[in-house]
Amino acid sequence: MPRFSLRAAAAVLLTLTALNVPAAHADEVTPVAVTVNARAALATVPETGIGSNHAIWDTNLGTNETADLLKDAGVKLLRYPGGSYSDIYHWATHTAPGGYVAPNTDFDTFMRGVRRTGAQAMVTANYGTGTADEAAAWVRQANLTKGYGIKYWEIGNENYGNGHYGAAWEADDHADKSPAEYARHVVTYADAMKAVDPTIKIGAVLTTAANWPDGIVADGDDGTWNKVVLSIAGPKIDFVILHWYPGALDKAAHVPDMIQLTRQQIAKYAGPGSERIGMAMTEFNTGSSSGGTTTQPGALAAADAYATLLANGVFSVDWWNVHNGIGTVSQVEGQTDYGDFGLLSSATCTSDGSVCEPQLNAPFAPYYALQMMSKFARPGDQFIRAATGQAKVTAHAARRPDGDLAVLLINTSSDTSYPVTIGYSGFSPASGAPTVLTHTNGATSIIGSTGGSATSQTLPPLSMTTIVLHPSTPQTGRPGTPGQPTAADVTDRTATISWPAASPGARPIAKYEVHRQNGAISEQLGETTGTSLTVSNLRPGTRYTLNVIARDTGGGVSWASPPLTFTTGTPASSSCTVRLTVQSDWASGYVGAIDITNNGAPINGWTLAFTWPRTWQSLGSGWNATWTQDGPDVKAVNEPGNGSLPAGASTAIGFVGNYSGPNVLPGVFTLNGTVCTTR
Repeated sequence: MPRFSLRAAAAVLLTLTALNVPAAHADEVTPVAVTVNARAALATVPETGIGSNHAIWDTNLGTNETADLLKDAGVKLLRYPGGSYSDIYHWATHTAPGGYVAPNTDFDTFMRGVRRTGAQAMVTANYGTGTADEAAAWVRQANLTKGYGIKYWEIGNENYGNGHYGAAWEADDHADKSPAEYARHVVTYADAMKAVDPTIKIGAVLTTAANWPDGIVADGDDGTWNKVVLSIAGPKIDFVILHWYPGALDKAAHVPDMIQLTRQQIAKYAGPGSERIGMAMTEFNTGSSSGGTTTQPGALAAADAYATLLANGVFSVDWWNVHNGIGTVSQVEGQTDYGDFGLLSSATCTSDGSVCEPQLNAPFAPYYALQMMSKFARPGDQFIRAATGQAKVTAHAARRPDGDLAVLLINTSSDTSYPVTIGYSGFSPASGAPTVLTHTNGATSIIGSTGGSATSQTLPPLSMTTIVLHPSTPQTGRPGTPGQPTAADVTDRTATISWPAASPGARPIAKYEVHRQNGAISEQLGETTGTSLTVSNLRPGTRYTLNVIARDTGGGVSWASPPLTFTTGTPASSSCTVRLTVQSDWASGYVGAIDITNNGAPINGWTLAFTWPRTWQSLGSGWNATWTQDGPDVKAVNEPGNGSLPAGASTAIGFVGNYSGPNVLPGVFTLNGTVCTTR
């Protein structure tokens, strides 16, 4: 969590005239094309998706007014006792040595607020200064004595911040501060806590991709924090914990790789059955005082991030914090930004008293982002792909069990109203004006109306807009949804996809279709009357996301299956072999060593080429070759002394790679134009 004392969030109390922003010069603005694809399904919206953090230093933690505001925002999970305080908090005595504990913030008070909100609780057990026995006693008190039925229990908070990697903000009384020691204690905690209540879920702290200290291997460790923790504690945990403060308002594009890299680590290190392990973002905030923490730009970034995280399968995203307190005050997009990381105002003032926040519990702009999310994507809805042709406009979509479809459109432009034209694939909207929900810069509520059409809307500057559509025809009698697909026998060019059969609707199922997600466009890879299909003509080293749909004898189509993501390999045999090894990493760059082996005829002069997978990656420097970069493409040409590679010979080269987002390593290398086997 941010290292601040009590700080709060505020609502910008302006008149509703801001909601009537005209579509200024709309006739001069090229309409933005929005594509919504119901055949490209993503994750299902979880019950606990919209969450927030409470903290025991917040005097208003347990008030009815706070609980009612959170309920109105659609908050479904509340975390306690508050970030780094978790590692100094002792629940039985309601004390936090070295910290401030506000009155009326004890566990029972917290739970009264949780129940009034209509949410679930997530509790963080004290790892830093506590014991497994203390945590087990808390489970007993909560679930056996009180009957609270708390399902989710974390072990510690940001425990990599205990000084092991240099920076120390998290309390940790253990002499050994390594990830191995933390993991061993996670096992002990899990055993003790589940002995009391076997139904609970245990979470372990991981680092977030491309965020310090991710990728760093400290002296004496067998790997990164994540590798060590998952290797030891993986069999005992049920979910992993990520925190993300991106520090900028345009980082939602990092999310798919962030989550996919974490999934790959879980699969690689956590042992058999690791697919059961879920993922929670238990602290999130835009973390950008300059860009607006309490004003509309921060709210738009929050809505975009929440939608992207949940669509990628995170089961809870928890805002930091309900109340937090005033920070650096600035003017952002015509509004006062209080530099506060909270959802609701704490009514605090700057140290000199020159600026004070609005009245207590006034909602800040990010509050409305959570409220809009809860109206757009409800538990049980299924996210589907949506995309736009304008960088200033982002789109998300979700399909509802009753057949309705909701589209969330975000306009981040400060001064342009964008007309949008919306095209649908796999969904036919009913005629007539849809329901429209809008929140604009400075507004103090979300306004509902009926206007525009399913295919045409105009987005005010700095706005969030949700449109809710009915299907043109009844959805009854369609086939059921195919089950979760799996991939087997994945090579560089082929993969065998299998799935559980769908239940028939009013008519027999005629066939299944396998579709690849290509952005918001679906590409059909094949079809079959069975429940398995080998897809061909794939590209080496490429990540694929697929869905399966069932089609009946009358042409009725099912919902798309849950998504399957896999990555193809490189040729099993080739005239060349390449091995890339990361020798060191500092969370924004790394040293890569490449070994090249010639498996074919003698070579006199060679060029190794690869392409950076992401725009935020670049070449810093290189050695033992002449290195160049052109756009995303990198080439390494032999030096005079290592250009000759007889059959079976190898040579070693190296480079420094820079990155400012999740570091997906290049996986396909060519030597003189031939795709090599990557080891």
